[in-house]
Amino acid sequence: MQFAFTEDQLAISQAAREMLVDTCTPVDLRKLLERGDPRDDARWRTVQEMGLVGMLAPEDKGGLGMNETDFVGIAEAAGYVALPEPLVELAGVAVPLLAGLEDDRGWLERVLNDGATVAVAAPGAPFVADADTAGALLLADGDNIHLITSNGFALERQQSADPFRRLFAVDWSPSADTKIGSGWSRSADRGALFAAAELVGLGQRCIDMAVAYAKDRNQFGKPIGSYQAVKHLLATAQVKIEFARPVVHAAAAELQIDSVASRARISHAKIAAAEAADLAARTAVQVHGAMGITWEVDLHFFLKRVLALRNAWGTPARHRARVIERIQVLPTGPDLTFASVQ
Repeated sequence: MQFAFTEDQLAISQAAREMLVDTCTPVDLRKLLERGDPRDDARWRTVQEMGLVGMLAPEDKGGLGMNETDFVGIAEAAGYVALPEPLVELAGVAVPLLAGLEDDRGWLERVLNDGATVAVAAPGAPFVADADTAGALLLADGDNIHLITSNGFALERQQSADPFRRLFAVDWSPSADTKIGSGWSRSADRGALFAAAELVGLGQRCIDMAVAYAKDRNQFGKPIGSYQAVKHLLATAQVKIEFARPVVHAAAAELQIDSVASRARISHAKIAAAEAADLAARTAVQVHGAMGITWEVDLHFFLKRVLALRNAWGTPARHRARVIERIQVLPTGPDLTFASVQ
């Protein structure tokens, strides 16, 4: 069985990564903050022109007809640059959710053809990210899915560790007119999966920044990266990322199975990626020394996004509970724990 990504998957991920690295630098992030804008319009147009928003929409509905394995590399690339625009949650969660509804009120077409955005919040989540720039919100009332347009809700901005993850409390009232479907489990899993992929990208960026700094910063006449203590710190963090990445990829490949085992795999991915990214970010701060926590060092953009995503789309406790459930209800062992079908 072939577990490697195809040439097409690698090509689209590489193209997206190169575009994002070129257009979403820390300098660009600082300019965006200075202007107070939620997104860079030119970069967002490029994202749309590349077809990234419609990757998980069926071809007969105007999308590219791709799957989660195709998109996981895009989410990792978005994490690598701490992308402010809502690409991951729009393309990875909202678009496939809209595509699966019998009546999406025409919002999928608006997203794919007119550049509209739809914000989505997981069931039980107190706040919605990027709700202020969305034309509509997908919200939960129990297991029911409600679509609320801009004149049907009021927003209150909330504090966020990450200035680019704009969070809002939503004042709204569910009704029969706003209900468009039910069943959130697959969407919540997509959110957790792609948040995990973003965390892997964030962790890798933190390590890359720390390595670059360790090569340039001299202490006692030579680069600090030449000292074993620094090497070991960075190597430990890199190993953590390397172990988390295939877990995320495996979870993407199995999401469509929608079983106790596949859902546990997604939770495992979120836990592993969050822990790896957290270690990478904290290690990078330590390598930078006292200046690592200052505003002048670009590292803080990535550290703050890691902190924001750790609890997004399910807390660590929630995901540990799903892993425990899988251990309790299904056989375990060398040939069974990581089996796709049992």
